[in-house]
Amino acid sequence: MFALPTHHSPPPPLGEVMTPAQLYLGLHGRVNRRGFWLHGVLALLVIGMVVMALLEIAGIHPDRAERLVNLLIAWPAVAVSAKRWHDRDKSAWWVLIALIPLIGQIWALVDNGFLRGTRGPNRFGPEPPAQP
Repeated sequence: MFALPTHHSPPPPLGEVMTPAQLYLGLHGRVNRRGFWLHGVLALLVIGMVVMALLEIAGIHPDRAERLVNLLIAWPAVAVSAKRWHDRDKSAWWVLIALIPLIGQIWALVDNGFLRGTRGPNRFGPEPPAQP
């Protein structure tokens, strides 16, 4: 019978920065506001725009290209957002609040993008390092 893999990459030790795989693929650990804006918003937006342009150059219909780009960046966006909810000492299930039209999306943006995370360690790991 098919079983889901049980291996997951743990968050980095205190004071160490996450690898890209931990950041964009894993659901464990914490990300501060700066990391959320740089990696969860800006980097994914740039990646989406570049891939969209490449798909259009390749002759893919814009509607199909948009769906492919959305599929490509969906999991990394969920992973970064989950870590941001963890930094706020909330379950990653709070990612689902963004599915509520308008109110949920505003709530997720304010909570993830503007409110400070928990000071010190919490149940999801050590406080993320302040990156220069």
